[in-house]
Amino acid sequence: MPIERGSERQATTQAWSVGRLARALTDTLAARFGVVTVVGEVSSFTRAASGHCYFALRDASAQLRCVMFRQRAYLLDFDPRDGQQVEIRAVVGLYEPRGDLQLTVESMRQAGQGALLEQFLRLKERLQAEGLFDPERKKPLPAQPRAVGIVTSRQAAALQDVLATLKRRSPQVRVVIYPASVQGVGAALELVQALKLAEQRAEVDVLLLVRGGGAMEDLWPFNDEALARALHACSLPVVSGVGHETDFTIADFAADVRATTPTAAAELCAPALADLRLQALQLARRLQQAVLHWQGREQQRLDRLHLRLPKPGRMLQGAALHLRGLQARLQDRLRRLLQEQMNAWAQRERQLKVLPAQHWAERRARLEALGSRHDQALRQNWALARGKLAGQEQRLALLNPAATLERGYCLAWNEDGSLLHDARQIRSGQSLLLATAQSAVAMDLGTVTPAKHPLSSP
Repeated sequence: MPIERGSERQATTQAWSVGRLARALTDTLAARFGVVTVVGEVSSFTRAASGHCYFALRDASAQLRCVMFRQRAYLLDFDPRDGQQVEIRAVVGLYEPRGDLQLTVESMRQAGQGALLEQFLRLKERLQAEGLFDPERKKPLPAQPRAVGIVTSRQAAALQDVLATLKRRSPQVRVVIYPASVQGVGAALELVQALKLAEQRAEVDVLLLVRGGGAMEDLWPFNDEALARALHACSLPVVSGVGHETDFTIADFAADVRATTPTAAAELCAPALADLRLQALQLARRLQQAVLHWQGREQQRLDRLHLRLPKPGRMLQGAALHLRGLQARLQDRLRRLLQEQMNAWAQRERQLKVLPAQHWAERRARLEALGSRHDQALRQNWALARGKLAGQEQRLALLNPAATLERGYCLAWNEDGSLLHDARQIRSGQSLLLATAQSAVAMDLGTVTPAKHPLSSP
């Protein structure tokens, strides 16, 4: 409230309190300037424990105190430092406790970043319209690369991070470095030349394009149009690992795969040796299980076939029984034929006895003819019967193991009494029983060596 002075009450002159005048000045500055954009150099930058940032913004002729509260400072995408040129948007005000003019900063970015960002967006939109970033044009990464190429500066810290990661995770992968500048004038051209050299030498399976973090100006060589086209045309798959997770460059969009950091790029390009060993172990287990399953299935099939196969002794018994049956039937048939013929002879004799004397000679001649035909038929029946019997005996002889042994063969029995069917079943130290047609021996085997079958074709 204005205070009236007693000596000047008639002049109605009012006096301002300090606080009210400070608030009035604050309101006046806010109404007069509103939110302003200021460019200057950071000085005396401090980040308090509360998260608020305090610094001065100056140029060659003046400086202004600035404050950036924690909520706004949290949104910064870079770490301000003394001497850095920045562009801020701030509200002009008065810090009333000290009476100092102060800018309350709402946002801050590096000076010139706005123009670079606009240029970046224009180039990205144009190249995207040409199809350089289409996902279907991306080349897949090899599952198990033998060699990895790294395009970066030999002095870059990112190179050491990539080498350490590959040595730790994938020591089986060979590393080839294609040096090129990653910052400054001419860096984009060196990066393009390094890519072409790697493609020409064709000694690696995948390329890593890496660089550590930095300001947009530092990463600008990776926003070069020629580099983007070289990445798109490269026959080798390329992984881009430029800057930090929040950094994006044209190279990230043109490359086949984008990694958030150089270390992440190294992890993407090659599988870990431990993972490969685990996969190999799992495949070996699956193969072993498959072999055991196949072996068990085939053994069951072999057992079923073995059960279906008749034993030789049983086959011989059946053949002998059948032969005896045939012999009995043949003998019975011959007896019946003989009896029938004898009956016929007796009947003829009785008929001859009652014939008149004048027909005796005729009947006798006919009887002799019938007797001759009877003898011939009997001989033929006997010959036919003997032929059948000889055939059955020959078939029985073919089934007789002794006949097979007479031709120079021998049979072998295992220790358990089973017949040996395959020489591959014989093992060193095994006992066998060998039998020829006339004799048999038992033997204990020494060293058993597989040999070529003597009856096989040369």
